Amino acid sequence: MTDAATHTTDGPAGRPEPLARGPLGMELLGFHREPEGAGFGDARVGYVLVALWHGGRLLMVRVRGRDCWELPGGRIEPGETPRQAAVRELREETGQDVAPERLRFAGFARTALGPERRVLYGALFTAEADGPVPFEPSEEIAAVHWREGDEPLEGGLVQTVDEYLAALCRP
Repeated sequence: MTDAATHTTDGPAGRPEPLARGPLGMELLGFHREPEGAGFGDARVGYVLVALWHGGRLLMVRVRGRDCWELPGGRIEPGETPRQAAVRELREETGQDVAPERLRFAGFARTALGPERRVLYGALFTAEADGPVPFEPSEEIAAVHWREGDEPLEGGLVQTVDEYLAALCRP
């Protein structure tokens, strides 16, 4: 596997320090620039994230219940490819409709989640949006924001793992 980003120092118990830590306990353990269809022996590819850009701004969503600003994305459904999941999640969460062929695959985030540090891979895609579309809040997503740089966002914490990943595929 090829890491675009690697750990540099050891943390507690001799484990490598994560590349980024999120405010809700997620840790980014590595980023792999493998082919889109790759699989991994230590964990499955279980979710997708989309870094959608427009005029240098990054689309972020505020997820209800977590009160955290994140990249659009979510779970890969059974029988669905990561690319199909990315298109679906982007449309469901933000109303943005991006054709599958317009998504550029950027790589796989290797993450540890929760207190049990369950390892899971996420497929990261990126694209340029034609322009913002009207947004309707849903049960899952309270708000969207086209963020410029590291501007502060009201109404929740920013998922620093997602910020790190978005920086890897900034246009």
